[in-house]
Amino acid sequence: MADTLRRLTNTSSFSVLQDKLESWHKDYHVISCDQNLNRCCELIELTAKIQGQLFAILNLAAAEGGHYAGVDTLKTRLLPWLGTCYFMTRPSVSDDTSLQLIQDSVEKDRRIRELSVSHDSDRHKFETQLCSTRLQLDSVRSELVEVQNELDDTKSKSATTLLATEDEILQLKADLRSAHEQLDIYKRKMEGLDDYERRIRLLREEVSYLSTEKAMLQDRLVRSRSPSPLPLLSRSSSPVRSESPTRAQLTNSSRHARLVSRLSDLYAVERLEAQSLLRRYISDVEMVQKIIFIAVVESFNAAKLAYRQFKLRVRKTLSPSHFGPESLEDAAVDYIVRNMDLYDVQTTVNDVINVMNVNPRISFPPEVDFALISTLIREACRVAFAMQTLEPPLDLAFASDGELYNENKYRRSYDSEFSAPLVMYHVWPALMEGDVVLVKGEAVTRRGALWSRSRSRSVSPVRSRSLSPSRSLAFNSKRSLSPHRLRASLL
Repeated sequence: MADTLRRLTNTSSFSVLQDKLESWHKDYHVISCDQNLNRCCELIELTAKIQGQLFAILNLAAAEGGHYAGVDTLKTRLLPWLGTCYFMTRPSVSDDTSLQLIQDSVEKDRRIRELSVSHDSDRHKFETQLCSTRLQLDSVRSELVEVQNELDDTKSKSATTLLATEDEILQLKADLRSAHEQLDIYKRKMEGLDDYERRIRLLREEVSYLSTEKAMLQDRLVRSRSPSPLPLLSRSSSPVRSESPTRAQLTNSSRHARLVSRLSDLYAVERLEAQSLLRRYISDVEMVQKIIFIAVVESFNAAKLAYRQFKLRVRKTLSPSHFGPESLEDAAVDYIVRNMDLYDVQTTVNDVINVMNVNPRISFPPEVDFALISTLIREACRVAFAMQTLEPPLDLAFASDGELYNENKYRRSYDSEFSAPLVMYHVWPALMEGDVVLVKGEAVTRRGALWSRSRSRSVSPVRSRSLSPSRSLAFNSKRSLSPHRLRASLL
């Protein structure tokens, strides 16, 4: 019994019967009468097969229970059901009712045939529409194939045009690169020509100076050999000696151009190197630029003070033995120009570092020192010292945070607000010859510069008051020299 029940379960006969019933229900009004009858017979046959298997299982179950097991169930359930289904005592309808039922059946058959005919006509119509739709679809497909072919042709032509355009672009880039190379070659040649002209000018000045010196020596030799003492008495009134230029005067223009160019190199090379060194320890770019600016300004101030002290010593040394057509001042300047290597630049660098250590406007990490940018300070001191030997001497323009921006003296940095009228802080000082601006500086202009300035001044009042003795001496000496330099040193 268990095997029979297992087979009946595995075959899923009732599921198949339910699926067939649902399919017949969906197609009942579509298919014909014969097809409906065939499906009904098929379901009856399937139901009979299932009932046969169930009766076999019933027989086996009753046999397994023995002679008396299951008798009550068979009597109460199976036998009444069999009597109800298979036996009828009397017909339930009359003859008239049977006739009416037959007529209804005939009418239904007629309607079913009409529906079948209409269904066939509709199906034929739908098939005709389907054929026409298929023809239209084929035509659309052919058009789509033609459009695809045209698109492929257009793509191939576009690719060919693009390749040609890329070749032209590469050719133009190559031409541009060669033009840049030729331009660099011409620039180098021009720089070489400028260098040659500078050398020629220097050589001409040297020749002129040597010729003048030769004439002076020959004149002295002639006067020393002359027996008349009159020329010796009129030595100070000799027009040749009184008008003979010194070496400093002869080389003033060339040294002027060289020093201006050297200051520009400081801005382009040493400043960037110092900035990259400071950025390793200070993340604030504004503070780094302020440190570099104050270092350059203090280098000029210290170098000018060192030049005056050095000049006083030279005048004191030359005054006992000085005689000649030039004045003592010119002789001292000429001596300094000839002996620039006697300038103790390291002492000036140390003074600048000491002044920067007590400057309240800048800060520096405690683990390092301002000696980190000593290269920039040393070169700035040398340039500033040499600029004092020119006639007239060159100096830096006075600068103050929060001042009104002057386009003649400064140019704005790239991160400035170009509509701001006030200077937030300075990046590089302007070079002045008297009241004339030779080289523009660089400044940062932003709105709210006065508020930032007052805020920065009030950051560390204790530090600004606790000046070292060397700083106090430097301030006192600068006050006694020039108020202009005093204001510049306080930057």
